[in-house]
Amino acid sequence: MIAIVDYGVGNVQAFLNVYKRQNIEAIAAKRPDDLAAAKKLVLPGVGHFDTAMERLDNSGLRPALEELVLKKTVPVLGVCVGMQMLASSSDEGSLPGLGWIEGHVRSLATWPPAKTLPQPHMGWNDVRPVTEGGLFAHLDTDSRFYFLHSFYFECARPEHTSAVANYGADFTAAVQSGHVYGVQFHPEKSHHFGTRLLRNFAEL
Repeated sequence: MIAIVDYGVGNVQAFLNVYKRQNIEAIAAKRPDDLAAAKKLVLPGVGHFDTAMERLDNSGLRPALEELVLKKTVPVLGVCVGMQMLASSSDEGSLPGLGWIEGHVRSLATWPPAKTLPQPHMGWNDVRPVTEGGLFAHLDTDSRFYFLHSFYFECARPEHTSAVANYGADFTAAVQSGHVYGVQFHPEKSHHFGTRLLRNFAEL
């Protein structure tokens, strides 16, 4: 069973709809008890980094999430701001992130390759995996995903970048450290490419 972490940030229903069409059991987890039977976790997120961290802390779900991810090694997939929350910190706020993947979230507006490009980065973009299998199994090298973001994840360790996209230059579009995964794009809005990725996560 996949638990979509419902802490008031992110389109939880869109993920539930994708998994329902795939006949994969998924629930919205609003309370710690809802996480008890989870074999996989999806952490969605939109908006401001600090707001998302505050909402997660105030939801009462964070201790249960940390128990599952850090002690029981339950796989987790962070999406958009949910991916950024996996980092240690962000230019967008002052609160610490979860720190599950070492890195810092930086602004595209201050990144030299993207400074002259429209902000935020919005629309469809090719995503190129740098590791085989995993989230990107059975996806072609020209797979396209939908982005809407103004910040990007700068990994402290290059090996934690699992896929890149180009916006003036290559930036990290997906991260992985062991059982912790993250994608900057929105698979729930990315048609069959996103459906395949979410199914891959379910089948890991």
